[in-house]
Amino acid sequence: MTPREDIERLIARVALRDQSAFAALYDVTSAKLFAVCLHVLDHRGEAEETLQEVYVRIWHKADSYAVTGHSPMTWLITVARNLAIDRLRKRKVATVAIDEAGTVADDRPGPEASAIVRSESSAIRACLDELETDRADAVKRAYLLGETYKDLARRYDVPLNTLRTWLRRSLMTLRECLTR
Repeated sequence: MTPREDIERLIARVALRDQSAFAALYDVTSAKLFAVCLHVLDHRGEAEETLQEVYVRIWHKADSYAVTGHSPMTWLITVARNLAIDRLRKRKVATVAIDEAGTVADDRPGPEASAIVRSESSAIRACLDELETDRADAVKRAYLLGETYKDLARRYDVPLNTLRTWLRRSLMTLRECLTR
């Protein structure tokens, strides 16, 4: 293993953005840091991705390393371990979210309800076909499209009260038809 002073010098040069020192630091420490990531994550692919993040972090944070008499490998291992644990936590949160997704209620109607709706809508269409064309159109526009009575009275060129009578009688006819 490279002596402590050599690793400290490499970290100091990385802090100065020396790419050759960074490559040398990677060469002498990557095996140990990969082992740390793999031990925490127990997944080779994730350990490799985390190792990449470790060296990005080292590149950006090398200037925060202070020679304290402790092994520089301790600092590097701490960075690797912390990032691996962060990834492990994210994995657990994602797993919980996926597990909980199965408990979310589906608001859509089931097959039985869909069949009933199809049956009812075809019955309503059949009953609307029994009405005069302008009356059926007025019912659709008022109750399905939300047009106002006033706008419908203008559209059919009838007084407002006449239109109301049309709609009321049409609804009564539809109710009768649907109960047959």
